[in-house]
Amino acid sequence: MSEEESLEERKAKVLIKLRGYKLVKKEKHKDAISYIIRIPKEKQKALIWCILGERTVGIAFINRLQKAMKEAKVERGMMITSGRYTHAAKVNAKKRNIELLPRIFPAFNIFEHELVPKHEILTPKEREQLLARYKVQPYQLPQIKASDPAVTIIGAKPGDILRVIRKSSTAGEHIAYRYVVE
Repeated sequence: MSEEESLEERKAKVLIKLRGYKLVKKEKHKDAISYIIRIPKEKQKALIWCILGERTVGIAFINRLQKAMKEAKVERGMMITSGRYTHAAKVNAKKRNIELLPRIFPAFNIFEHELVPKHEILTPKEREQLLARYKVQPYQLPQIKASDPAVTIIGAKPGDILRVIRKSSTAGEHIAYRYVVE
């Protein structure tokens, strides 16, 4: 490896691994690196755009990603940067099906740490079974913010229900459920 891997590239690798995406193609650009990935669960492709260096990401970058998405014929986009996003970029990204990963997104697998429990998104069937078993509505479950690092990493959205599996010295394993909120 002659070139040092950028922080943004390491973040992209963690994102791809932890969300279970399959890498299709990696391309280097002048000031960015793009990854075309396959999302097996949703049977669709997406484009991850890594903006190198700490720069402010505005509407121009969102437009560039949108154009690259059209060229690659993909519906979803994700942007990774060490800089910050302008308000206009955040608003437009939401409209265009682009996920903006926060600059605090880790460049390592946080689930390898002994104090971080495993988080999983429930399937629609598991969700219905859980709600029926406990006779509750989703909002009655304990909540977890969508901005929580573990939630961001696994790609959970507001409205999802998570299964949190903790190791316990007395019970062996403890399972808790959390409702993802904005």
